[in-house]
Amino acid sequence: MKSPHVVLLFLALTLTISSFAQGRPGSGSGKTPAPTVRSMPSTSQPQLNTPNLGRFFLSGKVVLEDGTPLTESATIQTICRGQRRNEAYTDSHGNFSFEFGDRRPGSSAVGIGDAETSFGDSTPNRSNQRDWHDCELQAVLPGYSSQVLELASKVSMSETTDLGRIALHRLGEVQGFTVSATSAQAPNGARKAFEKGRDQQKKQKWDDAQRSFEKAVEIYPKYAVAWFELGRVKFRKTDEAGAREAFNQALNADSKFVSPYQWLAELAMRHGEWQDVVKSTDQILALNPVNFPDAWFQNSVGNYSLKNFEAAERSARRGLKIDPSHQTPKLEYMLGMILMQKASYKEAEDHMQQFLHLATQPAEVEEAQKQLAQIAKLSAAAPATALSK
Repeated sequence: MKSPHVVLLFLALTLTISSFAQGRPGSGSGKTPAPTVRSMPSTSQPQLNTPNLGRFFLSGKVVLEDGTPLTESATIQTICRGQRRNEAYTDSHGNFSFEFGDRRPGSSAVGIGDAETSFGDSTPNRSNQRDWHDCELQAVLPGYSSQVLELASKVSMSETTDLGRIALHRLGEVQGFTVSATSAQAPNGARKAFEKGRDQQKKQKWDDAQRSFEKAVEIYPKYAVAWFELGRVKFRKTDEAGAREAFNQALNADSKFVSPYQWLAELAMRHGEWQDVVKSTDQILALNPVNFPDAWFQNSVGNYSLKNFEAAERSARRGLKIDPSHQTPKLEYMLGMILMQKASYKEAEDHMQQFLHLATQPAEVEEAQKQLAQIAKLSAAAPATALSK
């Protein structure tokens, strides 16, 4: 049987580098659009409608239990009757604030002060009305487990509630993080230059941000997160060679800092450099096999393209195992393609049907339907032994 070609997969389904550039590589998938920072409108104060379905503001601070500075934004997530929603990002000091309550479909929370705004629902087709008595809140940062707060025991009947501190604990089986350990040793001058660069980044002042990050690493050459942000700025300025060099400098400073590997993998994906895709994602997954289903997907794609089909299948299955909420539904597609290549048509159909169920874009739906038709065609022509696989 001719091996299914995966060009359409890369064109229609993989993350594009432009969308990744706007995302937060440390969030687990690296594909969530970065929110726009907005201040609270002065003309619309929240009103509590009822004790169960009111609108109010929650704030707090995320901290690492070992005292390591929080150099990467953590995601603030609510869990209401099993449904997860990403509400906000922390700012550079771990602070967060967001509006909880009824919202029109498609709307998002509004950040307050220096905390960054939310980026909408993580679960589709869900009611926008939530009873905070049934909700918990946690922080999400790859490589860490979070203290979980029950809102029923924390929320007061006032319009704002300070939830206090949420502690993050390192996972024992994880060696790599999106927080660099070298940041704790950065001298004040380097830290000030780094923070200035981050502010300039948010304002899209790329030349100024580049100069600030360059100053930070000049003062402190081991400043991994400053090298990383310098790479992101250089990419935004279309200096891809400079971006790669900066990401590699970040890894020279801290080889357990995961985020530069993610960007190097994305750049390799962009150019079809499959050996480099596999190399970078192997490094990510050796450091942290539990928080990055998108890295398992990329590893599977890279191995598939190199005709390492057994490795591709192992990666797709490992990715699905750690992704019960289907943050990366393309894993279902990838495993379906691999199983079709193996003539395991029944299981291939099951995974392609699951991808079709999860697909949200017309191109994804069309591609899933096309591959299901191909599976049915091949299955009809196959011996009975292949049909039972």
